[in-house]
Amino acid sequence: MADTASRTMIRMQGRKAFAAFGGRQSGTRHPLVATAMVLPLAALLVVVFGGWEAVVTQASSVGVMLGR
Repeated sequence: MADTASRTMIRMQGRKAFAAFGGRQSGTRHPLVATAMVLPLAALLVVVFGGWEAVVTQASSVGVMLGR
C-alpha cells in the first residue's frame, strides 16, 4: 500500500512540474481551436505562393471522389 502511495505522489509532483513550465498534455486541444490557429497561416501561404488554383483543384477532386 505504501509503495503505490509513494508512486502516486511522485507522479503528481512530476505533473505539477510539467504544468509549471507551461506544458500541455497532447490531445487536449479542441479541434476548433486548432483550426483557428492554422487557418491564418494557411491563408498566408496561399497568398504568398499563389496556390489558390491548386487549392480549388484539390477541393474539386475531393468533392468528385466523395460524390462517387
